[in-house]
Amino acid sequence: MALVGNLPPHVHFKGVGKSYDNRTWAVRHLDLEVLRGEFLTLLGPSGSGKTTALMMLAGFEDTTEGEIRVDGQRIDLVPPNQRGIGMVFQNYALFPHMTVAENLAFPLEVRHVSKSEITTRVHRALDLVSLPGMEGRRPTQLSGGQQQRVAVARALIFEPQLVLMDEPLGALDKQLREQMQFELKDIHARLGVTFVYVTHDQTEALTMSDRIAVFNDGHVQQLSTPDQLYERPQTDFVANFIGENNRIEGVTDDVPDHDKYLSVVLKSGMNLVALYQGTVDFRKQMPIVVSIRPERIAVLSRGESLPIEFQATVIDRIYVGDHIRFILRTDDIEKLVVKTANVSSLSTIKTGDRIRVGWRKEDCLALKP
Repeated sequence: MALVGNLPPHVHFKGVGKSYDNRTWAVRHLDLEVLRGEFLTLLGPSGSGKTTALMMLAGFEDTTEGEIRVDGQRIDLVPPNQRGIGMVFQNYALFPHMTVAENLAFPLEVRHVSKSEITTRVHRALDLVSLPGMEGRRPTQLSGGQQQRVAVARALIFEPQLVLMDEPLGALDKQLREQMQFELKDIHARLGVTFVYVTHDQTEALTMSDRIAVFNDGHVQQLSTPDQLYERPQTDFVANFIGENNRIEGVTDDVPDHDKYLSVVLKSGMNLVALYQGTVDFRKQMPIVVSIRPERIAVLSRGESLPIEFQATVIDRIYVGDHIRFILRTDDIEKLVVKTANVSSLSTIKTGDRIRVGWRKEDCLALKP
């Protein structure tokens, strides 16, 4: 859906920090704007600060410094039950002694909604999550996926404009998790409310999000659209955390003035050229990491040529059906992973063979290690 980017942010973290002992910081100097109506994912490894940021927004954790605003109003001093925010947890948090209808009715009853309106909204919420006719069942009579749908319906039933989700699909098996990813994305598109979603699963974040904030060590390393994060990571951490990545170490050979390409010298003395971010301050003879995705590397047949080429030894050949993964070694690179379509010309390549591989200079990035 189109994001409403010409309006003030729906949510604004302004210099927010969280410390539990006044020495170590779970979140540090967080400045983050969430646009109205977007699906923003907070992505990062365990302990990176993403869940702490979400819990501060929900009101389940206090801020140590800074402030959080929703619709321009400061809410970090407002009790959680008065923030009007929908919340979905990984463990569903359904009342086991209540029926589905009673679970859904609960947030409406505490808001003194009439019984007739409650009945209407319960039916509407169950239709939204594809569970019509489940009103009389208890959570123990539902599958994990059905329980999660009820949890989503309960978060949406009082019609909040902001919904927070803390790893809601983490307890589901792979097939059901993938199905729920598309269902949540569809629900978001239909309702147009703001979703802030926490996960450590990169594929989940890339599949569902309008934008992704990558957390590490309490900081946001990069805030971008999924394609920008994958194709143009700004840091070595983001390049390695998002998807699969090859790291090639070297040093800068020159410092370009206006050219967008940087010459890098590898340990063997070989030069290669990599795209660089103009905002990064590179110096001559500075340690550098060249990042290249496995699917951007081509196995070259006789007569084929690319701007950057290597001779490599095949260490392993892994058949994956629709594609083949080659694990290679070169004079400069201990392990180079190549992911290529399964075509007949590759069927004769076996472990121990020497092959040529290459890529275009615009497909690799120069990053600070």
